[in-house]
Amino acid sequence: MSGLNRPALKGGLLAFLAATLFGISTPLVQSVGGGVGAFTTAALLYAGAALVGALLRQPAEREAAIHKGDLPRLGWMALFGAGLGPVALAWGLQHTSGTSASLMLTLEAVFTALLARALYGEVMDRRVWSAMALLFMGGIVLILDRGSSGTNELLGALAVLGATLSWGIDNTLSRSVAERDPGQVVLVKSAFGVALTVLIANIMGETLPSWSTVAGLLMIGGAGYGLSLRLYLLAQRAFGAARTGSVFAFAPFIGAVVAVALGDRSMSWGVALGGTLMLLGVMLHLVESHGHEHVHEELTHEHAHAHDDGHHTHRHDPMPVGPHSHAHRHEPTRHTHAHVPDAHHTHRH
Repeated sequence: MSGLNRPALKGGLLAFLAATLFGISTPLVQSVGGGVGAFTTAALLYAGAALVGALLRQPAEREAAIHKGDLPRLGWMALFGAGLGPVALAWGLQHTSGTSASLMLTLEAVFTALLARALYGEVMDRRVWSAMALLFMGGIVLILDRGSSGTNELLGALAVLGATLSWGIDNTLSRSVAERDPGQVVLVKSAFGVALTVLIANIMGETLPSWSTVAGLLMIGGAGYGLSLRLYLLAQRAFGAARTGSVFAFAPFIGAVVAVALGDRSMSWGVALGGTLMLLGVMLHLVESHGHEHVHEELTHEHAHAHDDGHHTHRHDPMPVGPHSHAHRHEPTRHTHAHVPDAHHTHRH
């Protein structure tokens, strides 16, 4: 089926690949970065991400370049996504189990969906609200379970909760730059994040770990934060902020499996119940289907696109093959098909 008939397929696959890379990274950070300062850990992770972003930049004829006006938003994304989020996660991983911390990260989807609804009006039907409720209940169960294990574990779980809120804000902010070159977005956001966390690490008197640990965190950051973010932005472009966040919620389950494989033996009935509720919430959200007659107003914008998706009907001479980028105009139209809240479907319901 074409992308017009199955708009969620490409976005869902990209989001799942992003989730896999990020999910694996969480227990690896705990394993490799044990004892390393939280700000130093965040700086090294996003230094690796910046390197990947630099390598994956695309020419202007293939992907829309970042504009000067995007820089303030990228700065806020860096503050929440490359500063507060990874610092809170790194601290939390040093005070709670890798399995429960990985599962707690599912709450990122809840914050992303609620913020996308509040700021962009993304549609959320009863099925989506039910999915969010299951995710939230699973998170509460995990927090209560960690609290029963002691104050230290509870504080660690709450720090991870803070990380999910920070990344939820980051995900929502990133929607407006999802049409830009993902490599450039990763590079600029990561560079801002590195500058911020290195500065604070120096103020806090944190020192660099061994070179093997530095190399390990750089590689984890490159794959789990750099490449994963690039895939996430591509998914958000095709899939919308709320739905990308929900598919990305598989990351914690992947991370929990890896944590157990690495020797984490903190699994309890509370962790199992919380994880089950969250998994049910993710699955419920993924079976959503949304289609109706809708109107496209006249629109002019710039982003990477192809001419086989039913929305880009302008002509070239000669017609290019595959994705390309330039400023283009959409004529007003009315039609019916399955769709998600991407850049071309921002209508109200």
